[in-house]
Amino acid sequence: MSSNNNYTGEQIEVLRGLEAVRKRPGMYIGNTAERGLHQLVYEAVDNAVDEALAGFAKNVTVTLGKDGSCTVEDDGRGIPVDMHAEEKLPAVEVVMTILHAGGKFGKGGYKVSGGLHGVGISVVNALSEWMVTRVKRDGTLYEMKFERGITVQKLKKIGKAEGTGTVQSFKPDTSMFEVTEFHWDVLQKRLRELAFLNRGPAIVLRDERGETVRERAFKYDGGIVSFVEWLNEKKDPLHPIISTHSERDGVDVEVAMQYTDTYTELIYSFANNINTIEGGMHLQGFRQAITNAINGYARKRSMLKETDSSLSTDDCMEGLTAVVSVKLQDPQFEGQTKTKLGNARVRSIVYGLLNERLEFFMEENPKQARTIVEKVMQAQRARDAAKKARDLSRRKNALEGSGLPGKLVDCKNGNPAESEIFLVEGDSAGGTAKGGRDPNTQAILPLRGKILNVEKARLDKVLANEEIRTMITALGTGFGDEFNPQKLRYHKIIIMTDADVDGSHIRTLLLTFFYRQMRPLVEDGYVYIAQPPLYGIKKGKKQSWAFSEADLKAILGDVDPKEFTIQQYKGLGEMDAEQLAQTTMEVGSRRLKQITVEDAVEAEAIFTDLMGDKVEPRKQYIFEYAKSVKNLDL
Repeated sequence: MSSNNNYTGEQIEVLRGLEAVRKRPGMYIGNTAERGLHQLVYEAVDNAVDEALAGFAKNVTVTLGKDGSCTVEDDGRGIPVDMHAEEKLPAVEVVMTILHAGGKFGKGGYKVSGGLHGVGISVVNALSEWMVTRVKRDGTLYEMKFERGITVQKLKKIGKAEGTGTVQSFKPDTSMFEVTEFHWDVLQKRLRELAFLNRGPAIVLRDERGETVRERAFKYDGGIVSFVEWLNEKKDPLHPIISTHSERDGVDVEVAMQYTDTYTELIYSFANNINTIEGGMHLQGFRQAITNAINGYARKRSMLKETDSSLSTDDCMEGLTAVVSVKLQDPQFEGQTKTKLGNARVRSIVYGLLNERLEFFMEENPKQARTIVEKVMQAQRARDAAKKARDLSRRKNALEGSGLPGKLVDCKNGNPAESEIFLVEGDSAGGTAKGGRDPNTQAILPLRGKILNVEKARLDKVLANEEIRTMITALGTGFGDEFNPQKLRYHKIIIMTDADVDGSHIRTLLLTFFYRQMRPLVEDGYVYIAQPPLYGIKKGKKQSWAFSEADLKAILGDVDPKEFTIQQYKGLGEMDAEQLAQTTMEVGSRRLKQITVEDAVEAEAIFTDLMGDKVEPRKQYIFEYAKSVKNLDL
């Protein structure tokens, strides 16, 4: 054991300039994987959007280059190029090379700023192989160049310029990042959010990496009202969008909300343009205001008797689509991913403004107010019925002993991290899977027929479905108010269905159930799809498997197919236990597809299209994507 006497001044390490960022990049951008990589783009974009928020920029363009670089351009004022009094450097060089330098830290550059959550453009500079900054000011085009945060070309004039603005080009440092390829879908999601949250500027994403240039522009003059319209485009609203936009005690509050005839809530909250996925004080104030306004109206209009219990917040959220956005000078972010707003005063501000707006709306629109209250009261009745169904199921399980469903073939291992469950289509395939499983770590749950489409069903109907109840019991997480992902009994939930239309439908129904009713299991990466082979190919004693048409062509090559015996598998039951184990279940040889929710907004729209009440969006989706479907069994 070392002595404290060895702890001297020599052991105190001083990291100067941007060295600290390169030494511990995760502290500044979250990680050095995809999240951190895309954070670099967000930092540059935040600066451009701040110029738009301040009323100077009207256009922001993000371009992905063939060389792996990214360029963010705006037509704002341009970073100042005059000498900084304290640092004796051009202001633009201070911004690019010194941590926490910029116009957002209390000297009046910006009233509020989205970039404050981030770490600044200097961190982007530090983590880039090279970076070029160009500024257009006073009719002149200026340029500076950097390598890994070090200035390699001082600020110089390189020509004349029309207008004003800033252009930031950078290439992420491959020695810093595990991945360096920007994803169109990830960037598109964030830029679309920013365009909704900041009405006015046009934000363009341009991708020059492919054979043809891809470009998408986002501009929404309606702000978050347009956001809610877009989210509810494929749904049936119960009333026009209710919105409010006010400032109180230095906090800018914007809310847009609308009930639909669906049974799931869809609420997005933002603070200074940051998606607060863990919620926070603004979301608490929002939920409290809605609950209070609806209960107050219901009692005032004698829709609720004094003896009735109040309508719960969960009941008031059913079928609600909403966006809550606040902007404030000193946001305090908390939570595991720093995406939870902690400023306590924001709760009462949001509550007060929204409560006033809702009370006014409901008094002025009694017919629509009654529709909303009746929707919430139906949710309460369904929740009560669901609770009775749960209690009944719990009592039944207690009487039966173990509490686990009889048709579950459980595994021996009691450690969830080492256990997996296969949800198998049909008893026949379930029997085959049982014969091919590893009994130590693999459990089998056969599902009979097609489960309920939960997109079109309320909670009580969902829990009345026997196959769904069986699945919930087997997984161990509970359901609804009692849902607890910590109690999950298997850390891999594997959907294994036939490779035909019925199998695809069952898979979609199961994914809809998990996405709508147990979304944390999807978000945390516990849900998978098994990939059984489409073909078994034999040549003499050699057995091969093809999981796609491309695999089949690669195996057959240019040889006469008569030399091969080819068997097409449309159902899991067409394979014996050994074949199913070898191709689809054994850890070393199987192919699993992990289900992720990269863009929850897009996922929301797809599930509504495919599983909702409206036929036209479903027909349009099928028409658009039918050509890309292979192996369609009709």
